[in-house]
Parts: sequence; C-alpha cells; structure tokens
Amino acid sequence: MTAAAKPAGRKVIITCAVTGSIHTPTMTPYLPITPDQIAADSIAAAEAGAAIVHLHARNPDGSPTPDPNVFMQFLPRIKRASNVVVNITTGGSLGMSIEDRLAAPLRASPEVCSLNMGSMNFGLFQITDKIKTWKHPWEKPYLEKTKDSIVSNTFGQIERFLKDLGEGHGVRFECECYDVGHLYTLAHFLDRGLIKQPLFVQTIFGILGGIGPHPEDLQHMKRTADRLFGEYQWSILAAGKHQMSLCTMGAMMGGNVRVGMEDSIYVGKGELAKSNADQVKKIRHILETLSLEIATPDEVRQILKLKGGDRVKF
Repeated sequence: MTAAAKPAGRKVIITCAVTGSIHTPTMTPYLPITPDQIAADSIAAAEAGAAIVHLHARNPDGSPTPDPNVFMQFLPRIKRASNVVVNITTGGSLGMSIEDRLAAPLRASPEVCSLNMGSMNFGLFQITDKIKTWKHPWEKPYLEKTKDSIVSNTFGQIERFLKDLGEGHGVRFECECYDVGHLYTLAHFLDRGLIKQPLFVQTIFGILGGIGPHPEDLQHMKRTADRLFGEYQWSILAAGKHQMSLCTMGAMMGGNVRVGMEDSIYVGKGELAKSNADQVKKIRHILETLSLEIATPDEVRQILKLKGGDRVKF
C-alpha cells in the first residue's frame, strides 16, 4: 500500500503527556502528582496549545495508581475548564493487571486512549545509578524491577482493549509503537478490522528496549508506516534530551508531536521544566517559527473522527 503521513502543510496536533508513570518525585519537584496538580497542569498545557492531554494517575506518594476514583478527581475538572481532548492511558505502569489498566478508561469512557502495540522490555533501571538519595522508599525498587520485568501487551490483550473500549465505548486510540515490529502489529489489527482509520500512530524513540533516538531511526519508522498504512496521522515522541530535536525533525517531515513530563522532565539542556506548559510553549514556538499551524481540540476531533467531549462519562 503506497501512501504517506499527512503533509507538513496540515495543522500539527500537540499532545501533552502530563505525568506518566516513569519519572518519580526524586527526579524533579515539578512533577504533577496530586489530582489538583494534574488538573492544573493539564489545563495550563491546553491553554498553551496542547489539543490532547494524555493522563495517568498517582498516589499521594507519587507512585502510579490505576484507581478510577483518583482519575475522577481530576477528569471532570479538566473538562469543566477546557475543551481539550482527554486521552487516558491503558498502559498504566509495570505490574498492573489488564483489569487495572481497563478500570479508569471503562469508567470514564474518554474520546482517546493510548494503546501499546506490543510487549517489550522497558528499561528504567539504569536511572538508579545517578541518584543517591530518594524521597520515597518505593522509587528505587520500582525502577530497578524493570531489569527483570516485561511490559505485557499480547495480541489477546490488545484485542480486548480494542473490543472493550473501541467497540464498547467508541474510544479511538493513540497507537504507541516503540519499534518497527509494533507497526506490523498495528497493521495486523487494521487488516482484521479491529482498529479503523484514521490511525493515530505515535512512534516512540529512545526508550531502552525500543528503537533508538537516531534521526535514521525516525526516518525508518516513517518509511515503514508509510508503506503499511495508507494515509494516517503520524506523531513523534522522544524520551529525555531527544524530545525537542526529534519532535522538530518529525514535524518538518509531516508529523504531529507529543511533549510533556511523562516523556522528559527538561525544557532545555540541564533545565528542569517547571510545568508541562513550559514544554508545550517551547514546541509551539518552534512549530510556529517553521510556519506550521497548531490544531485546536475541535480540529483534532474532526481529524481523528472522535466521538466528542459530550459523550464521555466524566
């Protein structure tokens, strides 16, 4: 199938991943943890130009939680204050069961959910070598266990997410592809009709266990996706110090972008981001300097054929 991602002349979708489950409180004092902080950071990111906010939840000590009651402490507040498209994780964090990972999305019935396109090693253990003192006792063991654990996304698990959320709730998916094989898995589900166009393909670079952050890796992922999918919405996510450079390169090649403190806690070399809005403002400035237009939430709803904010359950 010959095709390509949308050309660079179209409007660029900025996604902001607000807190995630990778970074811990020791790494930065600015990581949103409480429902108040997650809501405030999401709203500020939307005001700065993010059309989509991608959300996880955390316990008071900063550890990840799948508890839908915690999600419901910030989701309605975001909706009341902003027109932003809400995207809820189905990845959760290491050690969560599929029931855990489905709990909040099934309760909230959002417009979009993330969905990892394969099981993988997801190495965070190397971070612990750089930190000597930890704020909370859970942090170091949580990161170290990624050395001997696998993030599970089997074909059966992916199928269940697609059926329970896609068919059951009209949710569309941010299809997260950490390596080339994940693109082929996505093509498999597209061929089976379990996931439908328009595709929102999030290619992810620089996670230990996935594809690397070299510009040639970015180009190879795009070439493969072009060949597999037909017209699709391509987005770029790069971990840590690679965030802004690869997002900029991808945007120039016709892609959308994802930033946020789930993916990087920095806004510049050695400079911690004080909020998610800091990163959104920076990438927006770069995009607009390149004469690229930024998509609004309602434009994203049209582009991705979302069900609309009036049909969510929060």
